[in-house]
Amino acid sequence: MQLFSTLENTIYLEMAISMLEKKGIKKENIYAVPLDNRKEERKLFDTLHRSDGTSLIDIGLALATAFSVVGASIGFELALGPIYWGLIGAFIGFVIGVIIRLFTERVIKKKKRLLKGKHSEVIVIIECEETQAELVENILWNHFAIGVAKVTSK
Repeated sequence: MQLFSTLENTIYLEMAISMLEKKGIKKENIYAVPLDNRKEERKLFDTLHRSDGTSLIDIGLALATAFSVVGASIGFELALGPIYWGLIGAFIGFVIGVIIRLFTERVIKKKKRLLKGKHSEVIVIIECEETQAELVENILWNHFAIGVAKVTSK
């Protein structure tokens, strides 16, 4: 049976490996692979094949609606008339909304992404008997594994 686990590269990883060796897992049956984490920034604009679930135009559309109503209302008393001022208001509201959303995605959410969560840094693959699988899994969880998976080999 094989167990796969992801862990952070901390002292707990070393402690887990040494605990596994003490419990009878041979060194040859423990394989640790460091991961290369993403270094470049995530793309802000979505493509046809990839989307991160955030929209850049949602605030822009809401502000465009509000500004077009205000622009059309005020446009009755201005020179160009309500239709032109409604369109001008919609354009200005849309641009302001997109700028607000770009600012929040670039500045505010970037800071949150950097602070949030644990990142897998090492994959540990352990080959063991099925009778040892529960023990190995408990050792990994007790040493702060991010995830553990079992695969039975037949």
